Amino acid sequence: MDEQRHQPRHRTLKGGSIAFNSGGCDCTIRNLSDAGALLEIETPTAIPDAFTLIIKPEYLKRACTVIWRRDKRIGVHFAERHASAPLTSHE
Repeated sequence: MDEQRHQPRHRTLKGGSIAFNSGGCDCTIRNLSDAGALLEIETPTAIPDAFTLIIKPEYLKRACTVIWRRDKRIGVHFAERHASAPLTSHE
């Protein structure tokens, strides 16, 4: 597979939460860049095409759009270039 990313992603093993209107779930962030991330989740079928990713332990919020799905992994693109400020309360 040819590399199609505009920015290289860095391997990581951070916890995260996926939040959307009808619910949410926890995930593991496997790699990360300013432009997107690779997420690993238990049940990817219930995840909508757009959601908010909360990156732990910093609790930074990123608006995401799903680019691809494969088994329990989801590739996302961040809607904005930089993360929003940390949440004041850990939801």
